[in-house]
Amino acid sequence: MLEQILELVKQQGQQSVVENQNVPNNLNNQVMAEAANTITGGLQNILSGGGLQGILSLFGQGQGKSSNLLSNPVVAMMVGHLANNLVKKMNLSPAVANGISNNLIPGVLNNLVSRTVSNAPQDSGFNIGNLIGAFTGGGQQSSGGGIDLQGLLNQFMQGGQEQQQSSGLESLINTITQKAQNNQQSQSQQGGGLADLIQGFFK
Repeated sequence: MLEQILELVKQQGQQSVVENQNVPNNLNNQVMAEAANTITGGLQNILSGGGLQGILSLFGQGQGKSSNLLSNPVVAMMVGHLANNLVKKMNLSPAVANGISNNLIPGVLNNLVSRTVSNAPQDSGFNIGNLIGAFTGGGQQSSGGGIDLQGLLNQFMQGGQEQQQSSGLESLINTITQKAQNNQQSQSQQGGGLADLIQGFFK
């Protein structure tokens, strides 16, 4: 699932980065890697901070409309984080950095959301359970403890958040939060993980 997110960054970055005359060619891969780091790291931090509901509502809210995503605090945080890093690390001007961030982050997340909530056969690889599993060190079953996360997402899309509160959502959030924290800690101690995957992808 992580590789699919990186592929979406690469596709979205073709226009907003590679074909952008304000980005030197030798920085193209670094800019896209930074965007991938921002998205994957942001999602991982949200999960390890107990933000499963925030991610479910992000996916439930988007439904293929990038304009909706821009109003989401999770997306706004990622956009600001990426723009700041592009200025500090790559010496891009604030205007260029903001333009890239406002195009790349919502564009990638919009794609990710619409394909995850899609029932089309070609989008079958995009699944909220697999996504959560990628950040908790397990597959769909181990990440949700056997809970159907895709079904949970469908309920969020239909406005069923309150209903979910009384059906073990809190316990699920605690389980996933703990797994995400353990996975993050394991990666920081052993090295590798997300950072190596992203670096290898954008060479």
